Amino acid sequence: MRTIAAKSILSTVKLGADSWFGFRYNMNLYRGCQHGCIYCDSRSSCYQLGDLSDIRIKENALLILEKELKSKREKGTIGFGSMNDPYMPVERKEELTRKALQLALRYRFPVHIITKSNLVVRDIDILKEISKIYAAISITITTSDDRLSRIIEPNSPSSSERFDAIKQLSEAGIYAGITLMPVLPFITDDQENLINIAYKAKENGAKYITAAIGMTLREGQREYYYNELDKHFPGLKEKYAQIYGNQYSCSAPESDALWSKLSSVCTAIDLPLRMNFYKPDIPEQMKLF
Repeated sequence: MRTIAAKSILSTVKLGADSWFGFRYNMNLYRGCQHGCIYCDSRSSCYQLGDLSDIRIKENALLILEKELKSKREKGTIGFGSMNDPYMPVERKEELTRKALQLALRYRFPVHIITKSNLVVRDIDILKEISKIYAAISITITTSDDRLSRIIEPNSPSSSERFDAIKQLSEAGIYAGITLMPVLPFITDDQENLINIAYKAKENGAKYITAAIGMTLREGQREYYYNELDKHFPGLKEKYAQIYGNQYSCSAPESDALWSKLSSVCTAIDLPLRMNFYKPDIPEQMKLF
């Protein structure tokens, strides 16, 4: 673990807000990630992040962030968690995410956090205040089975702990839901898993599920993932290679049927498959036009 200097913190999403998560700005306060998920897309060579386990703390991140927030004329949603988890273990000590949230609140910016960690509940006090503007917390859950989550997301809190975090956030009045992605072909792509996640999400107060029935595989990411398949799921690497080759986007074999089933279950339990995005207030004089 080491510190590095950053030149900028906020990056603007091209062509307006991101259609999946509503981000207008992306932000990463750390470089690398401690959660060690075997499928992580951030290992892809195109991102040039190097060894993800090499955690780099951006020592001047908060100074730069405050300067950038002051200069932004558009109050768009700040996305936490695009390239690493903002609540990985190092955050307990460094508190860069907590302090960044305090700055977002000071300058009246909406936020959307994507995380696999129950550490997010530490910041409920700040998130409740930001919720008066807009705050969304999406907790990634890929399997309802704690045993399996420890294999594919070895350094993350268990799925059960993440469901409990959603419950705490929801009970505090914070808009929280689930990102059900990726869905790993031949590992987590069964109807029972998806249905269990949907029902547990509803039971714990989730307000939405954002799902993608498949995964990405790119150079750098693919090699690491295949090595982990050999360790934990012998023979599966060859199946992937035969079906997907060097494809970037790898849909689960029964993705259409799985999506249909998930959609019908979520409709039955009144759990939206799309989240609500931040909508800025329109001044009264503009409404006249």
